[in-house]
Amino acid sequence: MNISEIGFKPHYTILITGGAGFIGSNLTESLLNNGNKIICLDNFSTGRKENIKTFLSHPNYRLIEGDIRNLEVCRKACSGVDYILHQAALGSVPRSINDPITSNEVNVGGFLNMLVAARDEKVKRFIYAASSSTYGDSKNLPKVEDIIGQPLSPYAITKYVNELYAKIFSTTYGLETIGLRYFNVFGRKQDPNGAYAAVIPKFVMQLKKLESPVINGDGSYSRDFTYIDNVIQMNVLAMLTDNEKAVNTVYNVALGNRIDLNNLVALLKKYLSQFNPKIMDVNIIYGPSREGDVPHSLASIEKAKKMLGYKPTHNLEEGLKEAVDWYWENLK
Repeated sequence: MNISEIGFKPHYTILITGGAGFIGSNLTESLLNNGNKIICLDNFSTGRKENIKTFLSHPNYRLIEGDIRNLEVCRKACSGVDYILHQAALGSVPRSINDPITSNEVNVGGFLNMLVAARDEKVKRFIYAASSSTYGDSKNLPKVEDIIGQPLSPYAITKYVNELYAKIFSTTYGLETIGLRYFNVFGRKQDPNGAYAAVIPKFVMQLKKLESPVINGDGSYSRDFTYIDNVIQMNVLAMLTDNEKAVNTVYNVALGNRIDLNNLVALLKKYLSQFNPKIMDVNIIYGPSREGDVPHSLASIEKAKKMLGYKPTHNLEEGLKEAVDWYWENLK
């Protein structure tokens, strides 16, 4: 399902925080191409200017370089906005373990600033990036939205606090909110570099260079990897739903299937070997498990299907093929 099939009417002004990041820039591209006005708020701490360079000359695009930790910047960005897609955050479990204070300042303090600004500027709806890390140590599979466990990292705490704040702003101030619990999103424009790079782009670039990818643990940990186009669809559905029962709640954003890391690498080697057959011979290195990692992740997407009409367009294999093609073509 693409935006046109959702019945999208292109005349909205949409603020995308973290709009120069991986998910934010993909949302920007899709929504701009459908005739909307986009305001991007980003401080480029993790966002990349190359992700938005093609938008800068677009008449319906406006960039505000600023930090969500500054309330006045948030107010300025929210002025005249119909919808907010809040993607700005400091991601990564290891980053939050190494520096919990900054993660909290951005992910909690910055989030609260955005809620206050959205309330004061009378924004119609606030859709925000929640996280599957909220499920914590819950052993239940698949993960169902109303059953969570204890958080396993400072990052997980910050994302759960986001959900609590959003609920309070809905009940106390009447601000419509929808949280989207992302499950291991991947796809074009995702940064393969840096200490906190996501596993799929990092593995792709290592294999492309005929370097051995390092798997944390024995490779048996499994994830519900979710292609970026499915995430775009969910953001648009959350933004446009007129079902009163579908707002002021949270949804899993996932495929509803999982794969372990050993089989993931095998698929990546298969798809990359079309460009260089030598990639099939690259060995895997196994390292220690990462602190704070959840062993297995699998989402139920029944609530999103029922309440929002979510229909994933890409399964894992289709998404990986598109992602591999993009990385091979665009990154050296």
